[in-house]
Amino acid sequence: MDILNAIVALANFVLIPAAAYGAQLALGALGVTLIYGILRFSNFAHGDTMAFGTAMVILVTWALQGAGIGIAPLPTALLALPFGIGLTAALVLGTDRAVYRFYRRQKAAPVILVIVSMGVMFVMNGLTRFIIGVEDIAFDDGARFIVNARAFRDATGLDEGLALRSTQVITLVTALVVVVWLFWFLNRTRTGKSMRAFSDNEDLALLSGINPERVVMYAWLIASALATIAGTLYGLDKSFKAFNYFQLLLPIFAAAIVGGLGNPVGAIAGGFLIAFSEVGVTYAWKKVAGYVLPFWEPDGLLQLLSTEYKFAVSFVILIAVLLFRPTGLFKGKSV
Repeated sequence: MDILNAIVALANFVLIPAAAYGAQLALGALGVTLIYGILRFSNFAHGDTMAFGTAMVILVTWALQGAGIGIAPLPTALLALPFGIGLTAALVLGTDRAVYRFYRRQKAAPVILVIVSMGVMFVMNGLTRFIIGVEDIAFDDGARFIVNARAFRDATGLDEGLALRSTQVITLVTALVVVVWLFWFLNRTRTGKSMRAFSDNEDLALLSGINPERVVMYAWLIASALATIAGTLYGLDKSFKAFNYFQLLLPIFAAAIVGGLGNPVGAIAGGFLIAFSEVGVTYAWKKVAGYVLPFWEPDGLLQLLSTEYKFAVSFVILIAVLLFRPTGLFKGKSV
């Protein structure tokens, strides 16, 4: 029984939360790696694109709720998601035309585009805060739990209760659907194959008659959709606050670089690696150790780092990869 309790506690506080968080990071990292593969620069505005997209979803969610429209027991935000994607895509495409296109035509160095993206990041951050405010916003109006801890304890007789939140399941299912669609799009459609060819060899792609502006447009559209979906899932699972998405930029970039920048498979693997590392290092293992080793009573919490330092885990992993394997685990483009 103690082993079963240890497994339930581990699933409750490490495996399930890390899997949901990893799916959110993976979707965010896919957007970063897509832009890097097509436009050859690291888009520092991606975190605030997630924030803006989520803010648009929240505004549409409130409008739908005010009109009495919902899809209970699922959150209304899922119904608002396509509208949020459309609004975010419009802003991002407008930004590309007003800002990035000029530097692209000037053949600016990647470091210039990185600096430009930092300026766009601050503008988008200010715009999001101006539109929706700076407070925490909880907008999940769906069923809270799929598996209730008390019901689980009553059914199994275990001391530990398994709590499986609906937002965690929605995150994993949505991420799976999006990833399957993205890989189908990139590998099976003419536009997706053009994007892959442009990413592999820009000069050869141009000689083959591929329209670069069309490729860039689709890259921004897909990155906007990925950012909005990832941001909305993160906000549903936790809560929305614009500054949190700025902080989320470090683990997202760490996931993209660790997996291999420019490699979609690497972005997914990196997202889960970063998530499980952050959660595992900051979790207090005392309860699990008490079940596995009942004869041992540790004095401390068996916690390597407090949760306030979880982003330090991403930073350490990122530095280690940049020093010893700059192309990442899946041999993407070197940074």
